[in-house]
Amino acid sequence: MITDDLPHPGPETDRLREALLSATFTADGLLDQLGGVAYAALARGETVPALRATRDGTPLATLIRLFLLCEEMPADALTDLLPVAGMRAAGWVRPTDPDDPGSPLRATVDIRPFAGPDGEDWWVVSDAGCAIGGAAGAEGAARDVVLGVGGASATLTQLAVDAPAGRALDLGTGCGVQALHLAARGARVTVTDVNPRALHIARLTLELSGMPAPTARQGSLYEPVRDDERFDVVVSNPPFVISPPADPGARLTYRDGGMEGDALCRSLVEGAADRLTDGGWCQLLANWEHIEGEDWRERVATWVPAGCDAWIVQREEQDVARYTELWLRDAGAHRGPRAEYRARYSHWLDAFAARGTRAIGFGWITLRRTGADRPSVVAEEWPHAVEQPLGPEIVRHFAARDRLRDLDDTALLAARFVLADGVVQEQIGLPGEEDPEHVVLRQRHGMMRATTVDTVGAALVGSCDGTLPAGPIVDAIAQLLGEAPGPLREATPATVRSLVEQGFLHLAE
Repeated sequence: MITDDLPHPGPETDRLREALLSATFTADGLLDQLGGVAYAALARGETVPALRATRDGTPLATLIRLFLLCEEMPADALTDLLPVAGMRAAGWVRPTDPDDPGSPLRATVDIRPFAGPDGEDWWVVSDAGCAIGGAAGAEGAARDVVLGVGGASATLTQLAVDAPAGRALDLGTGCGVQALHLAARGARVTVTDVNPRALHIARLTLELSGMPAPTARQGSLYEPVRDDERFDVVVSNPPFVISPPADPGARLTYRDGGMEGDALCRSLVEGAADRLTDGGWCQLLANWEHIEGEDWRERVATWVPAGCDAWIVQREEQDVARYTELWLRDAGAHRGPRAEYRARYSHWLDAFAARGTRAIGFGWITLRRTGADRPSVVAEEWPHAVEQPLGPEIVRHFAARDRLRDLDDTALLAARFVLADGVVQEQIGLPGEEDPEHVVLRQRHGMMRATTVDTVGAALVGSCDGTLPAGPIVDAIAQLLGEAPGPLREATPATVRSLVEQGFLHLAE
């Protein structure tokens, strides 16, 4: 789609940013003006509470109505707030009647205040009416519409590892929120997208937030990347929806990759190693199919390229009917003719049945290029709450796997360990019993896991303060229990390895 209807970058972008700051059109200012109820409703795509909360006509309320609620505003109401003439020339606002310059003004794009990880004031640009990142595919919406920050893109920002990133690649950039985070870390960012509209909007997002303009390239997946290019970080919130390639309904660029099944996500994973520097990271969100007779963990693990460690986490699973309903409703198909909706629903189910798909998994995949001969590939299901942001836990996970790779059982017993911060112990048993039936270790940080250990395991964990190696601790526990140390020494390495892998214990420096 031609981008002539969008604002163009330039000096007016800096003036707009200053005006937004002056009116406290920021994430904190938005919450203060709207209040918790209206703010939460707006996040669900409901604007009535926000309209009611912005009736006072303050500068902030006026900008909220203009840039978030898609309201028409009289030009004289904006004159003292914004450089109106320059904004009209740059295309940020336009008269509702092109033949009447004095008609009310409407914003050509949405601008959503967004807080950076360290409290920075940023703004994310998206197509008008799409700032919240909700269902944008309903009746009449353009197929190449660009959404704002939705749940998926926000999730990916929370997963970001804080690692050196001289060069970074944002595949399928959309509104540019991932590129914005990468630029804030000092990376030279390249953004790609099949949608030229997205590339334009991503540049607006970065420049309005005071970041350098990214290098923009149009194309699918890794196609725009030269064979000799390598990146320290690759991120992607791709169009992962597994829709039938021949769906008779409208295909939406932001969500439908157009490939068979989960081939798009597989291609992203398989091609990552050739685009990463040594030690480089690739992080993406993905959907994958659960095929009858196959373990999804084994299936997705085969996507991981040689030379990369991987952590694959499934956060949710939906049967094919629920999945179909979710994305047909996202496209607004349920508001069309009933017969057409039923035909499309059936078409989706036929496509899943043809591939033997019984369910769809949603989650995240992190890769790190290590070059190891014995790569660590972990695929697991974890639908429970986690601590956000999770980036530090992801770094810890890969560091632990890397160190454990070269430690045999003898080396583990000679190593020193420390208890992870926030781990607590729970004892479960009948009231009055002298000994508990179960001892549970529970994390209050990271993945917030819980695991059951026996008496020896609990005593070992409680004694790990980095002072003594694990072997002598086990010998002391055996002496206290009146047991021979040999059997305990044989059983301990497996226990220690599992506790380190899960984050309950850390290898001492």
